[in-house]
Amino acid sequence: MNRRHYAGIGARSTPASVQEIMSLLAAKLESEGWILRSGGAAGADSAFERGVRNPQSHAQIYLPDSSFNNRIAGSQPQFINYQTLPGAQQALNTLHQYHPAPHRLSPFAKNLMARNAMQVLGSNLDSPSSLIVAWTPKGEITGGTGQALRMAQSYQIPVRNLGNETTLQSVKKYLGII
Repeated sequence: MNRRHYAGIGARSTPASVQEIMSLLAAKLESEGWILRSGGAAGADSAFERGVRNPQSHAQIYLPDSSFNNRIAGSQPQFINYQTLPGAQQALNTLHQYHPAPHRLSPFAKNLMARNAMQVLGSNLDSPSSLIVAWTPKGEITGGTGQALRMAQSYQIPVRNLGNETTLQSVKKYLGII
């Protein structure tokens, strides 16, 4: 079975109808051997997480700290405090390369952005995801998700942004719901 990783990410404001599609997509990708990388935030991240049937072996949820959004690092194998990983400092260093205003970020926001690096590039920042599936308003590179999308562009990782209507329709077709 194929063991590829994808980052399932997006805005907290992802519409409920798109979140339903994300959950269905996560289940289908899992059945094809894909492993979810996400960040435990409300909205898109949680929608992808909900779709994974066996998260202990098919999800890596990178948290910005030891606990985040009712998830506790280590309480289940998929919940990982990015700060405990060897690549944590390197992940923080990516802020200066990919964030438009890193000096404006609070320490917590810096940790949120750094954990995005692991969603895109893996725990040691040396195993890029094969695909990014996201939702941002109008499919634009914006908000916290924009950090991951800029990184994906730099690494030439394909991005499927469900905020783009053509992409959304394509994913619905893939899922057999249109």
